[in-house]
Amino acid sequence: MTAPARVAVPPWALAVAAMLSVQLGSALSVGLISSVGPAGTAWLRLTMGALLFLVLARPPLRSIRRHDVPVLLGLGVTTGVMTISFLSALERIPLGTAVAIEFLGPLTVAAVRSHSVRALAWPALALGGVVLLTEPWQGAIDLVGIGFAALGALCWAVYILLTQRVGDRFTGIGALALTIPVAAATTAIVGLPQAAGHVTPGILAAAAGLAILLPVLPFALEMLALRRMTPTAFGTLMALEPAIGVLLGLIVLRQTPSILQLAGILLVVLAGAAAQRGGRRAPASERGGALAQVDLTG
Repeated sequence: MTAPARVAVPPWALAVAAMLSVQLGSALSVGLISSVGPAGTAWLRLTMGALLFLVLARPPLRSIRRHDVPVLLGLGVTTGVMTISFLSALERIPLGTAVAIEFLGPLTVAAVRSHSVRALAWPALALGGVVLLTEPWQGAIDLVGIGFAALGALCWAVYILLTQRVGDRFTGIGALALTIPVAAATTAIVGLPQAAGHVTPGILAAAAGLAILLPVLPFALEMLALRRMTPTAFGTLMALEPAIGVLLGLIVLRQTPSILQLAGILLVVLAGAAAQRGGRRAPASERGGALAQVDLTG
């Protein structure tokens, strides 16, 4: 009797599942934010994630050299600030809008890396989409929420550059067992006082579940996807993330976008897909580029 044939899951499906996990984790974080605040949520989620990564992978302590320390610390701190910024934005503006604004960071990095002046038109196109999303002419624009999302975009851009350097030095998920604890410690500065007195067993369980959704599960799925996809193809597919954010914002949070806002998301998605063209690193350092693309969801 012959064994049943194994059905291979296509790599794009793994990548989309990773993005769904990221955005679902973000949408479900809204309930936790109302209990312990955005910084408290970031601290709890990253702390649980750090513990999970320490269980799953051994930190490559013996491989660390002196020149690695500033990069690892910088990546951890950037991850912490980025997480607090995004969750603070999520407290004030819709999920899809927050994701689209934050996506301007990696989009600009991809355009600059293409070494083409014309490629800078793509971040400008996405910025036009963000204007349609925020609808400033309505007079109800939340500048603080947009500011937090813009800070998240800046952090995401720095995050990609630092992750690429870390990815060139370390393989696997061991490096995350180094950087995520630093990120958790960074968020503790603001998050611990914010969450103090509000942490219950139920909240700890929710934070543990959210940590699985983001960052543990997405990273594992992306690692599997990138074994069978080029970094450029993966980066292009990631342009769907703002649209997924809008979809889950609608389903989970009942955040209904207008026609103009949907048009804005379409512009951001098109700009993101176009910016990835020609953005692949040289073959000699392609492994690092692949890991950098993995960590775009951080």
